[in-house]
Amino acid sequence: MTLPIRLPHGNNLPPQSDPPLSPRLTLPTMYDLPSENLEEPGLPDEFHLYQPQLLRETFEPPGWNQEIIFTAADLNLYYDIRHPNWYKRPDWFAVLGIPRLYDGNNLRLSYVMWQELVSPFVVVELLSPGTEAEDLGQTKPSPEAPPSKWQVYEQILRVPYYIVFSRYPNQIQAFCLVGGEYKATELTDNRLFIPRLGLSLGLWEGEYQNIDRLWIRWLTAEGGLILTPSEQAPTAEERAERLAAKLLELNIDLDE
Repeated sequence: MTLPIRLPHGNNLPPQSDPPLSPRLTLPTMYDLPSENLEEPGLPDEFHLYQPQLLRETFEPPGWNQEIIFTAADLNLYYDIRHPNWYKRPDWFAVLGIPRLYDGNNLRLSYVMWQELVSPFVVVELLSPGTEAEDLGQTKPSPEAPPSKWQVYEQILRVPYYIVFSRYPNQIQAFCLVGGEYKATELTDNRLFIPRLGLSLGLWEGEYQNIDRLWIRWLTAEGGLILTPSEQAPTAEERAERLAAKLLELNIDLDE
């Protein structure tokens, strides 16, 4: 006898057919699953808001079409078809090779593995005192409890690159999936080069959102800056200088 799966809204799925249908057709979609953690309402702290934005704005792998790259921050990621209510909320993650929009036409409410079928390629977690042990794989959940973030990223989703950043000692810890297990990876000049992306992830000290501090951001393979939209926009002084140069080139003197 096949037991139906109970959805968060209290609805039941029909029994599985014979032969079984695809999980994409039988399990809950992003429209069925909650997009927020109901036990933790409200927005994250400011650093958890701004830092993922900087990662998103600088994530431009050369040679990749941006329309088949999905990035998200603090979005529910549902990962286990046997437990469709279980999820993790990475501070930031990127998936390669899927449409930026859900089914090509809608912004995602959540990321549902049995619908998307593609695991994140890189996950970034920002350490905080309450989550540090779980983020670094130092906790062992009970058999009845959902697995930890570390277990999900390493053993279930098999995310190739897992990066943890602590803003208090300003330290990056990078882990690469080797033989099915995460291995700590040494950084070069405080940055991690990822060949498939053609990018590095590293420390950068500067002003973002009018806040001057040490951030992590995506860099070129050589460590050069990938400019955010605000960094690309010329300042008023730069625009004035360009206008003055153009007028001089045209022999126009505004003082006459």
